[in-house]
Amino acid sequence: MSENLGSTQPNIKSTKSSPAKGVRGRTFLFNAIGLIIILMLAVLGGYASGIGVRRNTQSSVLGQQLSDQFKYALVDIQFGRYANAQQRLQFIIAHDPTFPGAQEKLTEVLVLINIPTPTLTPAPTSTPDFTGAEQAFTRAQQLIAAQDWTGAISALDEMRKLDPNYQTSLVDGMYYFALRNYGYSLITSQGNLEGGIYQLTLAERFGPLDRDSTGLREGARYYLIGASFWELDWEQALFYFDQVYRGWSGLWDGTMTATERYHFATMRYADQLLGDGQACDAVSYYEAAQSIAPLDKQASDGYAQAFSTCYPPTEAVTATLSTAITLTPGGPTVTPTETKPGPPVTDTPSPTLTETPTPTP
Repeated sequence: MSENLGSTQPNIKSTKSSPAKGVRGRTFLFNAIGLIIILMLAVLGGYASGIGVRRNTQSSVLGQQLSDQFKYALVDIQFGRYANAQQRLQFIIAHDPTFPGAQEKLTEVLVLINIPTPTLTPAPTSTPDFTGAEQAFTRAQQLIAAQDWTGAISALDEMRKLDPNYQTSLVDGMYYFALRNYGYSLITSQGNLEGGIYQLTLAERFGPLDRDSTGLREGARYYLIGASFWELDWEQALFYFDQVYRGWSGLWDGTMTATERYHFATMRYADQLLGDGQACDAVSYYEAAQSIAPLDKQASDGYAQAFSTCYPPTEAVTATLSTAITLTPGGPTVTPTETKPGPPVTDTPSPTLTETPTPTP
């Protein structure tokens, strides 16, 4: 009897997982970790780059500020403003202890502060003959102290011709100071608007203008533009002088102040509106001019005409009330009756009461 030996072996199933599946899982894990690392490195690199750019920008701005403060400190030292110079130099050293020349100048200022101020003797009236950059420099200092701006600028020009490298930063500061004040004086004191604008623009080459000088130059430019439209286009002239009047009412060109020009342009523009048939608009401009100063003859006549056109007189309406009295046995009965309104009359007689007898039954 034959036996089936194959059936006597146990049927054992394999519990081992497929090798390919494990390799794919590890590959996915490693790729994910690598991607996360790359993203982190990119974020850190961008952050570091941004920080570097910001620091470089701050360093550049701070360096410019320190250079300007050092230049102004030299000017302060030259004119004896030692306290101001000390503050500027201490500010520079606090932000950059290695700034060239700052520590030496601070030491010099501290020494000068403790030296008693000598009594100044008046200079001789005769003008000495300066030869050399140092003499011209001294002459420029004296003229600036005397507020002789044109003389100071001439002395600085002479010194620059003799030695362009002499005290460069200090001379630049003196140029700025003299040109700025000369331009300001031309506009405010002499009414020379074009000359003042030119001098302030030259001063701007040596440093930024302060707020007062910038505003004054802007007002002078608006004044000149408004004057270019004078008697040609009153609307444009009024537009520009309105700007000047609001900010610099006392500005003038040697003939009229900004207030006077604004007043005159307002009256003439109102006359123009009246001629164009815009009476009500003209009234508002006449009244605006009148709030500044009295109107001239032409504007006064125009205002009267515009006002009567815009606000015509209304016809007066009156009502007449007549009263009739009827006598009855029980007493008089008063019956008021209203008549239609008519045109006003003068010396209107008072209503009369008439007694009408009632016949007795």
